[in-house]
Amino acid sequence: MNRAYKYRVYPTVEQEQLLTDTFGSCRFVYNHYLALQSENYQQGKAYRNKTACNNDCNRILKQEQPWLKQVDKFALTNAIYALDSAYQRFFRRQGGYPRFKSRHHSRMSYTTNYTNGNIAVLAGEIKLPKLGKVGAVVHRRAPEDWRLKQATVSRESDGSYYVSVLYEYEAAIMPQAVNPEQVIGLDYKSDGLYMDSDGRCCGMPHYYRKNQKKLTKAQRKLKAKQLQSVNYRKQQKKIARIAKKAANQRKDYLHKKSTETANRYDLVCVEDLSLRALANRGFGNGKATMDNGYGSFLTMLKYKLEERGKRLIRIEKWYASSKTCSCCGAVKMMPLSVRRYECNCGMSMDRDLNAAINIRNRGYEIYLKAA
Repeated sequence: MNRAYKYRVYPTVEQEQLLTDTFGSCRFVYNHYLALQSENYQQGKAYRNKTACNNDCNRILKQEQPWLKQVDKFALTNAIYALDSAYQRFFRRQGGYPRFKSRHHSRMSYTTNYTNGNIAVLAGEIKLPKLGKVGAVVHRRAPEDWRLKQATVSRESDGSYYVSVLYEYEAAIMPQAVNPEQVIGLDYKSDGLYMDSDGRCCGMPHYYRKNQKKLTKAQRKLKAKQLQSVNYRKQQKKIARIAKKAANQRKDYLHKKSTETANRYDLVCVEDLSLRALANRGFGNGKATMDNGYGSFLTMLKYKLEERGKRLIRIEKWYASSKTCSCCGAVKMMPLSVRRYECNCGMSMDRDLNAAINIRNRGYEIYLKAA
């Protein structure tokens, strides 16, 4: 299994310059081979795999552009590999055609590999290739038997730097027997987080909305400043800090809720939703969908359940959880404006609770068939 620990780092002025050079070099290499691949693609020539591109970079491109030798070689290799991954997603029709990277993008990052002790998490410092030891807030350390694989260095839009250290470890996880009393179904709520099959509604503080007034005021000030001036960039960082605060508050809340759920239940059943479609403006709830972070919640919940030998089951996307009576199984049309399910069998229930019960029952049925 893999696990990443993210640390805040404080590079010196010289280290910041090297980081900026590395970000720029990775962007240059990525764009160079994207242009080359695009030209080959348009001319009907064969696709050059990542190994061929990396060999070309080491043997030819670095001779033509000597300044590329000043930065971490693994960072350039991983930039080429990232481009190849983007192409593979495009070939499998899982994403669009790769795009060129811009120097004006607010977030920059690169990934480097571990070899011969070139990366290390120390007391108050993190050792990185080319950079050496960088001051860091080391709030946690990995167990000694975990194997360090790589590190991703990033600069956020507010100018802060982070290092995410990826570890690999072997976990002897024994699958737990599922107690039927510890099975829960979760129905997504755009104005909250979810409704569970036990009738509990988990709300969401909506941190983006709480910070929206400050954000709007800061953005209004930005418009009054000269484009790309010193004060313009300072104001950009202020805006980024406001947005980052909301994102961190949301992430902290979701971590706590996902941990609580993973500790409490043996089997969690959810719908396989397309959150991108739900956030579409045509539904009128785009901001609510983006603000509640339900997708991040499910990602956190999944790995936390797996660490405990438990399971997350996603039921099929087109299962009519909201239209089906959880008592008799009858199906009827349920417009979004109708908030209560009334069935001819006499059952009357909140539509979200009814859907959550159906999700739980369907998920448990899938689990029993697979067991």
